Amino acid sequence: MCLLVPVVCLSEMHRVSVDTLVVEWGDDVTAVSEDEAMVLVNHQATGDVCTLMMCLQDKGTVVRQMMWLMDHIFKYTNFGIVSLIHGDFFIRQGRAHRDQQLVLLKEHLEKYYRSRNRKWIVLFPEGGFLRKRRETSQAFAKKNNLPFLKHVTLPRLGATQVILKTLVAPQENGTPAGREAVMKESKSKGLQWVIDTTIAYPKGEPIDIQTWILGYRQPTVTHVHYRIFPVKDVPAEPEALTNWLYERFIEKEDLLTHFYETGAFPPLQGQAKAISREMTLSNLWLVGIQSLAFLSGGMWYCILQYFYHCLF
Repeated sequence: MCLLVPVVCLSEMHRVSVDTLVVEWGDDVTAVSEDEAMVLVNHQATGDVCTLMMCLQDKGTVVRQMMWLMDHIFKYTNFGIVSLIHGDFFIRQGRAHRDQQLVLLKEHLEKYYRSRNRKWIVLFPEGGFLRKRRETSQAFAKKNNLPFLKHVTLPRLGATQVILKTLVAPQENGTPAGREAVMKESKSKGLQWVIDTTIAYPKGEPIDIQTWILGYRQPTVTHVHYRIFPVKDVPAEPEALTNWLYERFIEKEDLLTHFYETGAFPPLQGQAKAISREMTLSNLWLVGIQSLAFLSGGMWYCILQYFYHCLF
């Protein structure tokens, strides 16, 4: 996946990494970096992907072995072809496409996830940006007597349920179910963790991809909070899973409310004080990424120039 973001997000990463810090809070995800995990993230802007990629660079082999679920519109950006080659999944939003997309997602996971040795899968369960979905989500919450949320929206069940059903090793009475499952288990333990990830931007002003590329905003500090759940504690039944997801995003709402009021995330349960960590990047890695970014830009310039001459 390290080729995905350089094309768009990391052309200015060296300057961003010096002027713009990412501070991590909560559980240390490095401890589970070599296990299979599903990452649930709140979604505010296109820059969320860049922020996550920046955070995960120092988490072992995670970036090279992760799969992304993203809106189909990104297929037509300059990193779309890289993401397609990498095996990521582009999902079409909207009720008309929902059932078909979930079937395609299941087939995609069965075909590519383990055959390409993927370990982490990242998705945005809200199904869109906060600014676009907030009003609809609040109306749905009011109609169904659910909490009123300002900093996140109520998540959707579909993709999360498909991922859990497809990637969690089947169990029967505490042991793998059947010969086929035993053979599968010998190769992979299946999905072991769910990492609930909350991104917070100062003053609630998210960073988009244009800002990452052009750097026209003042230096800032982005904050990322992690909470790790064993997958065995995540319910499988649709209604229970829906309630569990709602609980996670209600907790995100509380986390973000606390952050916007105090400038920091609250301590984890059992901690007297919240512990934060500034993430670091290797200078050698940055030089390599910059080189790839420039090569990518040059490639697209040549392609566009070729088509221009063909047409005119």
